[in-house]
Amino acid sequence: MTAAPSGLLTEAFEAQRDRLRAVAYRVLGSHADAEDVVQEAWMRLARQDEATIDNLAGWLTTVVGRISFDLLRSRAARPEAAYGQQSADLVVTPADDPAPDEQAVLADSVGLALLVVLDSLTPSERLAFVLHDMFAVPFGEIGRILGKSTDAAKMIASRARRKVHVTDRPAGPGREHQQVVEAFRAAALGGDFEALLRVLDPHVKLTVDTPDGVVVTLGATKVAAGARMFSGDAAHLRPVLVDGVPGHMAWRPDGTPLSAIAFTVARGRIAGIHIVIDPAKLASIHLTAPA
Repeated sequence: MTAAPSGLLTEAFEAQRDRLRAVAYRVLGSHADAEDVVQEAWMRLARQDEATIDNLAGWLTTVVGRISFDLLRSRAARPEAAYGQQSADLVVTPADDPAPDEQAVLADSVGLALLVVLDSLTPSERLAFVLHDMFAVPFGEIGRILGKSTDAAKMIASRARRKVHVTDRPAGPGREHQQVVEAFRAAALGGDFEALLRVLDPHVKLTVDTPDGVVVTLGATKVAAGARMFSGDAAHLRPVLVDGVPGHMAWRPDGTPLSAIAFTVARGRIAGIHIVIDPAKLASIHLTAPA
């Protein structure tokens, strides 16, 4: 039976925790998943013989990378799982408040826009790009995580880098983003189908978290038809920042959250809409209804 980690090893792990969480978050795009991955890395360390670890930082990075990669592949096999995880990470603040410190740091380092671009990569590409380009992990180590050669890992990272550089990144929380979101709200409120089609990307993805699971709708025509159906509710929406970008939120008369909506804007159109109506997930949003 392997002995419990020593006090020094525990301290060394805690010193690495923030970096490991950052690695996992950039690979997975989910704070909740990142926390789980780091906790799993700690459990594996607790079962490991300390004498076999020459470089703790490198060993932990490899473990976090492998766990994250397995989770990415699981998501790829079950796309709905990725959508379900995102809702757990919603940070909703009043539209006139400054972004939380965590969101400000995120905007500087990765940015919400880049996270959307990373979602377009395969699990192998995302892992290779994040580990090498953001955390300078050697290609040899990345190859071992992927089960590939060093040269293959380089090629995967290069392919990912080209995709990231040529992809139009969604707009950040600027004036254009807000204008597009408001145009969508006005079109939905007025039931203007043609205006909705103009503001929606042809390949827009609508994701709705419901108490019964996640529902995904693809395409501007279908999303616009659905938007007209909830146009009556749009009048009660209030502007907020969802994960640091413009969105809307609505409350019931008793002050409990009714819905939260986040928008992804790219090339002047709405490319993604994420609606949360699951009460269990809305309960984690600590924002009171406006007076």
